[in-house]
Amino acid sequence: MICMRNLFLLFVLVTTTCQQTFAWGQTGHRVIGQIATWHLNKRAQKNINKLLGPETLAMSGTWMDEVRSDSTYNYMVTWHYLTIPGGEQYDVSKQDAGGNAYATLQTIVAGLKSDTLSAEDEVVYLRILVHLVGDLHQPLHVGTGEDKGGNDVKVRWMGGESNLHRVWDSDMIDSKQLSYTELATYLNRFITKDKAKQWQSVPFSQWLSEDMALRETVYDIPEDHYLSYHYAFKNYPVVEQRLLMAGVRLAGILNDIYG
Repeated sequence: MICMRNLFLLFVLVTTTCQQTFAWGQTGHRVIGQIATWHLNKRAQKNINKLLGPETLAMSGTWMDEVRSDSTYNYMVTWHYLTIPGGEQYDVSKQDAGGNAYATLQTIVAGLKSDTLSAEDEVVYLRILVHLVGDLHQPLHVGTGEDKGGNDVKVRWMGGESNLHRVWDSDMIDSKQLSYTELATYLNRFITKDKAKQWQSVPFSQWLSEDMALRETVYDIPEDHYLSYHYAFKNYPVVEQRLLMAGVRLAGILNDIYG
């Protein structure tokens, strides 16, 4: 008979590992998908609705995290991040052999533009696109190669055990106790047509530079690694901006493909 204590410890280990590797958390990814939906042109919206059916961009954004429980999709594990050491630029030779977020994003966009995919494959590509645009706006998904994107930086968040990656993925967002629609609605109030056009006009490579420029503030933590209201006050506005930028940029990509 299996010891119940061992089962409990196994459950804790599995759930903790999953939490450490997810990006933005469910709320963050859904915020991005919802904001993108509001900035689609009519033709793009119609074509995407036809493709996804009842599924929404907001709900599709978490698919890449959800399929991690299925070993069939293990080949996607390295697609969530990339590595650029400090002071360097993107170098494909320094990435995981299985692929990375930046290269995969370019492949996915090219595939969606090719008009050669089956309907089933196109849905999968679209889900991946929604997710990767989000991942590439979370600063710690462009890692230094030293601490697994902040997962190895153990911290105390509001008194509880966490790590720096999880703080940025979900802890700061979840502390606001807002639904994804509430947060998306609030953030969308700050976008203007000129700002949207500016954000959408930059190449994907600039997204990486933006993430790297945020490293100083991301890693500015006290010696005791206790993160609380001061850290959140300084960094949560950055989280909001990255979510908003990701949503607006995702809409720009989708309008280009489907509009």
